[in-house]
Amino acid sequence: MTPTPYVHDLLSLDGETVLVTGASGNIGGGIARRLAEAGAEAVVHFHRDKASATRLVDELGSGMIVQADLSDADAVDAMFAACRPTMVVNNAAVQPVQALDTMRFDDWRAMMSANLDGAFLVTQRAAGSWNGAGGAIVNIASTEGSDPAAGHAHYATSKAGLIMFSRAAALEYGPSGIRVNCVSPGLVDLDGLADDWPDGVSRWQERAPLGRLGTAKDVADAVLFLLSPAA
Repeated sequence: MTPTPYVHDLLSLDGETVLVTGASGNIGGGIARRLAEAGAEAVVHFHRDKASATRLVDELGSGMIVQADLSDADAVDAMFAACRPTMVVNNAAVQPVQALDTMRFDDWRAMMSANLDGAFLVTQRAAGSWNGAGGAIVNIASTEGSDPAAGHAHYATSKAGLIMFSRAAALEYGPSGIRVNCVSPGLVDLDGLADDWPDGVSRWQERAPLGRLGTAKDVADAVLFLLSPAA
């Protein structure tokens, strides 16, 4: 039987290397910062925004940067050839707004490719590389996986799929000691959001029990818990 960690070790990720996809963005950056605070070595993934990824690693003072189009199986293979994570956070995603009646099939497929295919490829490659040694994966879904917003038919569907994928992966990889969970954030604050979308922010604040938007730190704390021995 594995001994129970001491309380002060329950949120420690010392010795772990965590790949955070989409870490050049707001939520991904917040997750990488929190996991680094917990002792993990961060592998900061980006697709196009190298400058933000570079600034984040400079801020952390350690870690590595990897670039990949996660919808491309060969690119994902190359990424795993360059890094050896012991844990993964599938955070990379896109969220365009588009009415269903004007949506092209290419738009639909692009959303599924970005938000589902990448998580599938990264999860499969990570689990395969661990060779039964255990590991942990957290997928960043959304409350829209069960409560869609107008203009988000493709996005909400992709996040509903990610939630079910997380459950299926947990079922299949659990016997190998790999834990798979997901976090479903609601509206997460971002610099300038209240100015750019005042009506949406106001509606969320009225609906939320705490009367505020979520933050990247809120999401990061949930991810830390699910990756840690406390979970």
